[in-house]
Amino acid sequence: MSAPLYGELVADHARNPRNRGPLEAPDAARDGVNPLCGDRIRIELRLSGGRIEAIRFQAEACMVTIASASILSGLVTGVSKTQVQAMRDAELLAALGTELRPARVQCALLPLQVLREALR
Repeated sequence: MSAPLYGELVADHARNPRNRGPLEAPDAARDGVNPLCGDRIRIELRLSGGRIEAIRFQAEACMVTIASASILSGLVTGVSKTQVQAMRDAELLAALGTELRPARVQCALLPLQVLREALR
């Protein structure tokens, strides 16, 4: 059996996404679309004391976007809005643990872009 195209971590999060589904009574929510491929994502947040208390996402998207949203949700839970706004794209890309073709980088960054917009 061959290794998954984007590695075990991305494959696992794509097959078993964490924090997927609606969030009851979110404090902030934002929808986003990647115009290059049509991926759609919605991020919903519950905030407490300037921190992300809970984050959930819904997506009609490729495995890279879904895995990225899943991994991102784990990275930012409990983190301050200021820290999330300052998070560099490279941090999320590194957390995926794989090299992406240039065409897939936008897929991976879509959840972070939508999260930043939701926090504005």
